[in-house]
Amino acid sequence: MELTEKIMYEASYTKDVSFEGIFWMGVKTTGIFCRPTCTARKPKFENVEFFFSTKEAILKGYRPCKVCRPLESLDATPQYIKELLKEISDDPTLKLKDYDLVQRGLEPATIRRWFLKHHGITFHAFQRMSKLNTAFKKLRQGESVTEVAYDMGYDSLSGFNEGFKNIFGVSPKNTPMEKVIDLKRIETMLGTMIACADEHGICLLEFSDRKALPTELKSIAEYFKANIIQGENPHFITLEEELKEYFEGTRTRFSVPLSPVGTDFQKQVWKVLQEIPYGTTRTYQEQADILGNRKSVRAVANANGLNKISIIIPCHRVIGSNGHLTGYGGGIWRKQKLLELEKAILF
Repeated sequence: MELTEKIMYEASYTKDVSFEGIFWMGVKTTGIFCRPTCTARKPKFENVEFFFSTKEAILKGYRPCKVCRPLESLDATPQYIKELLKEISDDPTLKLKDYDLVQRGLEPATIRRWFLKHHGITFHAFQRMSKLNTAFKKLRQGESVTEVAYDMGYDSLSGFNEGFKNIFGVSPKNTPMEKVIDLKRIETMLGTMIACADEHGICLLEFSDRKALPTELKSIAEYFKANIIQGENPHFITLEEELKEYFEGTRTRFSVPLSPVGTDFQKQVWKVLQEIPYGTTRTYQEQADILGNRKSVRAVANANGLNKISIIIPCHRVIGSNGHLTGYGGGIWRKQKLLELEKAILF
């Protein structure tokens, strides 16, 4: 598919999010450049030109738009939020109030909006949940309810029991029978990703704006009969290091252990995906042929779409039989960028 100026102009006119990160539009009459999804009024076709990187636009003399902010990563976690998250992770017993945020030069309402948008709860509720998540793990490791309650800063056992049951739906004494899945936000050059892991390995790695993410998290929790909680996991250390190397272009294979959730057939398809060499692509038909059933193309495509571990299980390396890019849960623009990174450029 040739990416013509007409296609790019139409994409910017309709604010097509699937073209985010693929091109930027410069407006000759104002001297600014924008994302395809910019909400500012669109200029006439003869007054625009297109670029395939922000660097090109800047070198041509364009300034970044103040409305869509094309130089910022989509959905990136601000540094002040990262610092708060680290502080809570390092000491879950902390109880930061609005006064403490103001003392740090932060606006409580801004912090509240960010946590509501990205976690579905307020900052203060997030702190309470983080504290109880740590308690959950301590109980699973065999520590007593009384010891954990007071270690986590609770004044009474009744307060600890009530808060715990509100979050997990069970009393602390039943916790050792439950399984836990850890969840963490990871920043990448293509946007924020959500990772999940159990004791065996990574069971989810998705871009945070994928529409199917809530459904995937629910299916993982049901599959393992587990609680998914914000927390650290040893596998996250390996994952973050290997993702960083991948995006820097110095890693072509991943070694982090995986714990995929799916049927036997889906796991077969995902294994074949992992065998696609870095920097190459395959079609769905070629995948079906490798699996030994030429007629299973549709089933293979469906299994690809249900892959919950992006990049590591590289469904982005699968294209249509006509050589065009096909659907990708993280957005076609990300699929294109991943292929460009691996030098399997299709546009």
